[in-house]
Amino acid sequence: MKEFTNYKEHIDNAIDWVWNALPNLLMAFGILIIGIWIMRLINRLVRNFFDKKDYDQTLETFLQSFIRIALKAILFVLVVTQLGVKSSSLVAIIGAAGLAIGLALQGSLANFAGGVLILLFKPFKVGDFISAQGVDGTVKEITIFTTKLNTFGNQVAILPNGQLSNNSIINYNAEKLRRDKIDIGIGYGSNIKKAKDILLEICEEKEIILPEPGPEVYVGELADSSVNLTLRFWTVNEDFWSAHFHVLEEIKYRFDAAGIEIPFPQRVVHNHSEQQKKGI
Repeated sequence: MKEFTNYKEHIDNAIDWVWNALPNLLMAFGILIIGIWIMRLINRLVRNFFDKKDYDQTLETFLQSFIRIALKAILFVLVVTQLGVKSSSLVAIIGAAGLAIGLALQGSLANFAGGVLILLFKPFKVGDFISAQGVDGTVKEITIFTTKLNTFGNQVAILPNGQLSNNSIINYNAEKLRRDKIDIGIGYGSNIKKAKDILLEICEEKEIILPEPGPEVYVGELADSSVNLTLRFWTVNEDFWSAHFHVLEEIKYRFDAAGIEIPFPQRVVHNHSEQQKKGI
């Protein structure tokens, strides 16, 4: 009988606790629903604001990502506080959790700091073609932790901002003009002057190759089996690859027509047994 009385007492206490906590639970749930709606509204307003203004797209992406995370953190604090957790206790919990999380997520904090550095110093921006961390691609998006690149094969490469900001980056769009360098080997019996004239003619005939600074050709190396010529010319960034592939194709056509040899590796195999039979 005593056990039944204790069991009933526990049930009554549980019911009392639920009734007492129910207003706070409903209020916290209401704050959560309204907060999510407000967050979506603010994010939409921020996105529309940036769409109407001509700001740097790198800055826009970074700020939108930061605002989303900040709003989620504020909503979490409001909901937890409404559930009855005191502000002082919440601050202590957040401080302890922040220390533990900070130690566990040092890499993420480094990535956040790297994102801030990229935003401040702008080594590249959305739309630039860069080479970093062994990956070449066009910058698609810069968030607070990572940078996304679109590679040649249309894959998305995700690079941590921490490593990205602390290592070498080649930005191919930083300057309006870009210089190409093509090495071509010709045979030792070929006419060097004629080959150089052909290379310069190819550059002069192609409009996207700039006349100033003008193209130049020189002998770069006297190799074992070829005379290596080096051709250099300038184009605007947008025309670089078109000019590069055009020049390579024209070199092959015109050298063949002019009888200029482009050496390639060859191997001579001597059959000693056959030579011995023939008395050689």
